[in-house]
Amino acid sequence: MTLLQTSLIWVVYAIVVAVLFTVASVFVYVYQTPRDRSPSVTVTCIIAIACLLATTLLLPVDVALVSSTVSTAVGQRKDWASQEVVDKIIFSLTLVYYFLYSVDILLCLLIIPFIYFWYEEYDEVAAQTGEQSFGQRFWGAFKYTLSFVAILIILFLVGFFVPVSKSDDDNGLDFFKRLLTENRGERALTFAVGLLTTIGMCVFVLHTSTGLAVLPVRLIKGGPSVSNQNFKANSVVQLESNRERQRQLEGRCGGNYDHLSSKDRRELDALVREERTLIRRQRLAEEAEGESQSLLMRAWYRLEAIFRPFKLLGGVLLLLVVLLTWISMLLTAIDKAKNSICKHRCGYILGHINIFNPINQIFVQSAKVFPIDYLIFTILVLIFFFGSVVGIATVGIRFLWINIFQVRKGHTSPQALLLMTAMLMLSILALNYTITMVAAPQYATFGPQTFCDRSPDSSGRLPDCQETKHSVKPCSEAIGNEAARAVCTPSVASTLLNRLTIRFPFFGVIFFWAQFAFLGIHLLALVTSLLRSPKLDERQLDEDAENAEEEALLASNRRRADTQWQDVIGRASRRDEV
Repeated sequence: MTLLQTSLIWVVYAIVVAVLFTVASVFVYVYQTPRDRSPSVTVTCIIAIACLLATTLLLPVDVALVSSTVSTAVGQRKDWASQEVVDKIIFSLTLVYYFLYSVDILLCLLIIPFIYFWYEEYDEVAAQTGEQSFGQRFWGAFKYTLSFVAILIILFLVGFFVPVSKSDDDNGLDFFKRLLTENRGERALTFAVGLLTTIGMCVFVLHTSTGLAVLPVRLIKGGPSVSNQNFKANSVVQLESNRERQRQLEGRCGGNYDHLSSKDRRELDALVREERTLIRRQRLAEEAEGESQSLLMRAWYRLEAIFRPFKLLGGVLLLLVVLLTWISMLLTAIDKAKNSICKHRCGYILGHINIFNPINQIFVQSAKVFPIDYLIFTILVLIFFFGSVVGIATVGIRFLWINIFQVRKGHTSPQALLLMTAMLMLSILALNYTITMVAAPQYATFGPQTFCDRSPDSSGRLPDCQETKHSVKPCSEAIGNEAARAVCTPSVASTLLNRLTIRFPFFGVIFFWAQFAFLGIHLLALVTSLLRSPKLDERQLDEDAENAEEEALLASNRRRADTQWQDVIGRASRRDEV
């Protein structure tokens, strides 16, 4: 492989990483609340999301580098691709993967918890009066983070000493066993990644599946606008009805509320609270309608109306991509269940593809012209990423049935943003397994690599792969073939995941059955989203109105306090002059 080709592959990866940082920055900026921005929270969330996406999007680089050692036309290694050169490529990729996985684990288990407690420890009054120093705040955050340090140490100790699975089944498994040479440090890191991926499967199954169902349907159907005339008219009608009922109750007691029964008094109190809510809704609708009359907003609404067909088309295309991915995942999952080499004893490893997988085939064919496969792969990963975001925003950050934090554009608190980032990191780890082992297993393992099956023909002559292509086979059929071992080089990503599922089969079993749970929940959420009509969330409108009212009051109080302070300073200066 020429130096220019290698440099081109890594330059493309660097460009993708830069794009990922941009995507993460825009995502954090859009979702965090403008009233309560924290630089430490913002920077941590951007770096964490970008690093996890960079880990997943290293796979096409991995596939391109190992595939460049083989001439796919004749199924033989290229002249320059000696075993020493191939080992150097594998070693460099392994170092990058270990570095990224280590950073991901530290971000998820140490840095994000520390920044969470660092933000919680901040006392604005104490900081302004000098009662809270940097050291006090740092120690307050660090002592709560010590529990996560203990978890990390225990996690690596368990991975370091836990016994690995040993299988006597050699029906093709020896092809994978030769990839599993590792020391105890690598085993500890593998175990930590496996445990975090297991936790991430919960987020992936519940939130990502829901988000992937809701996202395209939301683009297709759209939703009612806040400035909708029907909504404003309904608010006016409800307000008139509310005030009429209040007048009836007041007329019944003659203005003396003591004459009302306890039931009527409770009803009157509820009507008063409802009246305030309806007034806020009406004010919000009027403000939205007033904004819509401005030249800029009219241009925006007109532009939105022009691009509405493209939004609809994008939703349809996204739905087709998601359905194609769903079908591909289902086909591979069935293939693993029927044709796995040793079933649950090795985490349902699949020796070679037995059922046609459309997504896998698209990637294998596009990988022959790098970076087309990289572009498709990046789009697929970002679809899953934004599906996870929509799923978390739809379901919310919950503990069982208790809603802890609400995630909304422009209204997400720093604590919720950090927890959301941790959930996204875990779901991306789970996505890494799903794409590599389920959605596109042949592409993720060997890419477009082929080998020359030089087994003797009926006359005892070895075929010449330069002359005939009948003996050239994809490396996905290399299990148990001696000729393939000298040619086919599996990607580092697939090696790490195969190592995880063979050494610790219980992880592989969990990951395998989680795919069926993902497919079932996604199908249920998709049917529900298609049958339900989009509705305006009136509770969100009430919260927006309350927040706007609070901001207006706070701004008014600040202006009043500034004016009074200026008056005090002016009077004091005049006294000094006298």
